[in-house]
Amino acid sequence: MDALEGRFFLAFIALMEEKSFSRAAERLGYVQSTVTTHIQQLERIVGQKLVHRYPRGIELTEAGKVFSKYAYQYVHLIQSLDEHIHELAEPSGTIRIRTQESFFLTRMLPFIQEYTSQRPNVNLRIEHGTHQEILKGVLDYELDFGIVPENPNRHELLFNPILEETIVFATSQTITQNVKKLGAHILNHQLFISNGTSCLYHTSAIDVLKQAGITVKDALELPSLEMIKQYVGCGKGYALIPEIAIRKELETGELQILSFAPKMTFTHGLITHKNREHSVTCKGFQAAFMDFYHR
Repeated sequence: MDALEGRFFLAFIALMEEKSFSRAAERLGYVQSTVTTHIQQLERIVGQKLVHRYPRGIELTEAGKVFSKYAYQYVHLIQSLDEHIHELAEPSGTIRIRTQESFFLTRMLPFIQEYTSQRPNVNLRIEHGTHQEILKGVLDYELDFGIVPENPNRHELLFNPILEETIVFATSQTITQNVKKLGAHILNHQLFISNGTSCLYHTSAIDVLKQAGITVKDALELPSLEMIKQYVGCGKGYALIPEIAIRKELETGELQILSFAPKMTFTHGLITHKNREHSVTCKGFQAAFMDFYHR
């Protein structure tokens, strides 16, 4: 304990997130050799190799993965301590959040605009990820908060419901007309488009389709909601999408809702680790966030 220094933890976190000694040094304002020295000192202190060094970058060892959870907790604790001791009148610092892209694009912008205008010294670091990536980030103490489309029912996590989201099967006008005319079984021969099998919407869609007697034989994984909408709008298959995300396309007729199955709903919520001691700024963020969506 006497040998560990905060700068070592900061260097480790920067290296882990940037996956490059040069980028980590640039982020911290160091020369590269300083980051290398900090990591070497850290490895000597803990008695374990923490990173594998490859030409393409670095990867954490098993010991490094374990150490990362405590590194995040250490840095967070110091930041929280600083806020409490100085009793900051003005909230400041960085809040790390991860959410699904569709929620960010359709729900978060009004809140972000309001929150940042009132608290200019708070840096909201918002990332997008799959359901599992969000859970992992919170469980590993990497994130302050995550936003997920359903209660993960994990004893380590606290789930605060935000809002109910309606999810629909969307496709082009041509495919919709064919389904009405010939039946939903024609979807057996259509392309199913999603963010991938790690997406909760994807797995839910497969279950609903199976109940309707439809087997997905051909699927396409696209990285963004906008790409999915554009692809489906061209008549290239169908997708399960939040209804709010396609309001304009529904109004123009570019997309239509397939009615062979009932609409599906998910209850989005804000999650945090039960054992995480939040800073004053984080507590204020959580209160503002819940208030905004419960107005």
